[in-house]
Amino acid sequence: MTSALLEPNNPAPRDGAPIVLAAAATGLVDFIEAQGGDVDSIFGNSGIAPDMAGAPTLKVKLSSYCRLFEEASRQIRAGHFGAGNFGLWFGQQFQPRDLGMWGYAAVSAPTLGSALDNLVRLFHYHQESSWMRLAKGADGMMRLEYQIYSSEIVERRQDAELSLGMFANVMRDCAGPKWSPVEVHFEHPRPEFWKEHEAAFDAPVYFSQPTNALLFRPELLDRPMPGSDLQLMTMMQTCLESLGSHRSGDEGLVDRVKTAIRVNLPAGYPSLDNIAHELRVAPASIQRELSEQGLTYKDAVELTRQSLARMYLDQRQLPLTEIALLLGYSELSAFTRAFTRWTGISPRAYRKQGH
Repeated sequence: MTSALLEPNNPAPRDGAPIVLAAAATGLVDFIEAQGGDVDSIFGNSGIAPDMAGAPTLKVKLSSYCRLFEEASRQIRAGHFGAGNFGLWFGQQFQPRDLGMWGYAAVSAPTLGSALDNLVRLFHYHQESSWMRLAKGADGMMRLEYQIYSSEIVERRQDAELSLGMFANVMRDCAGPKWSPVEVHFEHPRPEFWKEHEAAFDAPVYFSQPTNALLFRPELLDRPMPGSDLQLMTMMQTCLESLGSHRSGDEGLVDRVKTAIRVNLPAGYPSLDNIAHELRVAPASIQRELSEQGLTYKDAVELTRQSLARMYLDQRQLPLTEIALLLGYSELSAFTRAFTRWTGISPRAYRKQGH
């Protein structure tokens, strides 16, 4: 068994890595096979055993789970969907009850509002180093927001697209299969076959946003859930809590800082004071935490830029000028100089080498 997987009597990864319940991969083997993918290769390259996908109480490393879908997207280039949209379509067909205890805790709630409250409140038992929030925006629309904040997980587009698809299906369980959000937001840049996203959600989709979110009208919250069962809901909540997957205490200031840097880069170089204000901590506290990991604040920005640069360059539909802006550079020449300093070659040469 790989280190990414946990046996039933082993409740947490030995290295303390953030986890997600394997129920989130229910049906993945069949979906990969239906698209003509090589199950053993995709799972093997991700460090997860295929027979563990969908196990309701087992936990896998969140990094391995995200890698699994990125690998599937890379390997499966044919099928009814555009290249790179594997997670989008997997999420669209994923049914809420397939999420296991977390999903049942939602669909057995009395109203959609309480169903979404359960998703948000119990989320940390299902997945770590991530957050969900249900809030009303300044425009009066409700926002169901989601984001991974582990700075080590750079490639997470597939996870974002499948997750919002899963959440939309919780809402369709209440509002009907033809329900669609008012808007859909993704934090990653616009992919090549982005029109499929608008077709999948039947809504306008915006990319390079601060977080991933479904926007919908607030009156929807009062609608009754068709599968309301308070006894089942209570049982699922209790079972989730008994798994004890949530870690007490702070999830890590350094990860929060790197996530804030990542989100703010498209607006330009984010100053330490601005990040500290956003996180509501003192700049000295950020510097102290970074120093304990042998980093300065400037290092944290540069490391974030480096990891994102390679990922964006692999997305060949993104022009170099757009990548420069996404990384907080005012002009392409500044990005070119920085990338050449990091790697010894220019961004254009990096792409030509087929990375």
